[in-house]
Amino acid sequence: MKLTIKPERGFGKIEVELDESLWRRIKELAERYGVSPERVIEIALAGEFKEPEGELEELEKEVEELERKVWKLEVEYAPLRYKAYGLSEDNKVLAIELSGLLAENNQLRHFLGLPLNRKAELRKLISYYLQG
Repeated sequence: MKLTIKPERGFGKIEVELDESLWRRIKELAERYGVSPERVIEIALAGEFKEPEGELEELEKEVEELERKVWKLEVEYAPLRYKAYGLSEDNKVLAIELSGLLAENNQLRHFLGLPLNRKAELRKLISYYLQG
């Protein structure tokens, strides 16, 4: 495969012939690290390799320890989230029932010739619980 490297400004492009196995390896690296193949080649040519700071095994152990802590917290808070979801759904059901009772109350008031109750604050509260 023929690779052409052009500078961002000015003249002077470089053309290089790459064999198929090298190109496959470049594409694998690009996919693994989520960058373009061109960027992999730029890093290789410029020597911008980053060496890990500290011991790699030590860092991996720290990551594993943090993952264990995260899962421990997840186990702790999962039941609370489930209960909160249940309460939220209960509030929605109660808001629907309350809305129906308000409508029924207004129908009865209309039938009896009494003035209707608008209760704007209660309507806002019902819409709040129905949305969330």
